[in-house]
Amino acid sequence: MPELRKDPVVGRWVIIATERARRPGNFVDQTTDGHDSNGDRCRFCHHEGLVVSMVSRPHHARTEGQPWDVAVIPFQTSFLQTNIEFKRTKHGLYDVMSGFGVHEVVIETPDHVANMADLDQAQIQVVIETYAQRIHALEKNSYFQFVMVFKNYGEIAGSRNIGHARSHIVATPVNPLHMKQKLRGTRDYYAAHKACIYCDLIQEELRQKSRIILETPHFLAVAPFAARFLFEIWILPKKHSCDFTTGIVGCEEDLAYVLKTLLVKFKEGLDDPAYNFYLQTAPFRRPDPDYKRWENLDKDFHWHIELMPRLTQIAGFEKGTGFYISDVPPESMAEYLREIEFK
Repeated sequence: MPELRKDPVVGRWVIIATERARRPGNFVDQTTDGHDSNGDRCRFCHHEGLVVSMVSRPHHARTEGQPWDVAVIPFQTSFLQTNIEFKRTKHGLYDVMSGFGVHEVVIETPDHVANMADLDQAQIQVVIETYAQRIHALEKNSYFQFVMVFKNYGEIAGSRNIGHARSHIVATPVNPLHMKQKLRGTRDYYAAHKACIYCDLIQEELRQKSRIILETPHFLAVAPFAARFLFEIWILPKKHSCDFTTGIVGCEEDLAYVLKTLLVKFKEGLDDPAYNFYLQTAPFRRPDPDYKRWENLDKDFHWHIELMPRLTQIAGFEKGTGFYISDVPPESMAEYLREIEFK
């Protein structure tokens, strides 16, 4: 029987269409991305111009001319700029804001490697540490309210056919609608239960166990109860913190292991699909009347990472209604991924 499942955070309904379900392993995107294997033409192997930040692993032997393990550079064709005046105006019914913001590219390795799954765990840890450093630095700009860290792997996921592992950091002077929906959901749950919904969700998943894919000392990786997409995964820190930059301290190595393990499971079990992941961390708290609505943000919000392969596409019904349809129950997704051995 099909089911309608409600996401407990934002209230979104998802249709689990079990009557047309297939084995999880049969959902493989056969479209190839054709990554450019020639590093001689890769601008991330031989980047020029401004470097925002460079991070190196201690005692790591690097080839001559590569004094870094992870580098951060401005995005070449960014739709946001910091060299313009920040202005917000009204034009009758409409609000307008200058395109003020930051878009940075995190070059995850000096080697011409396409998939983060193929980086060693220590390298992924440096990438995670770079995320935290850049978010902390961007918070110092009082105009920014929100930072998103995200990764696109594969053309279907929005990546260009370059073949070099990279991710993105975008800072904006406003909170996007998707984040506001989450903030409202967590705020309303806290008001009703005096507890963080993600903390309660973790305890519920540990009790039911059927949707757990991976558990480590600091993290739980689960197929969410109302999964929107095939093999969608939430990576949840067990210790409550609303901010990634503080919550990740002391857990960087563990998160690197979790990301490495899950991405290898994608590569081995789902035939190297395109994927996205994005980091959900609390907006910056500013002395602004708007934030009176989020006065319990440190108690009700819980940073996490959402990871999803791009195996299916949403169509007219989903776009027109906001419903999502998943052909495989999350419990089956989790079972399938658990059985893929980490290599």
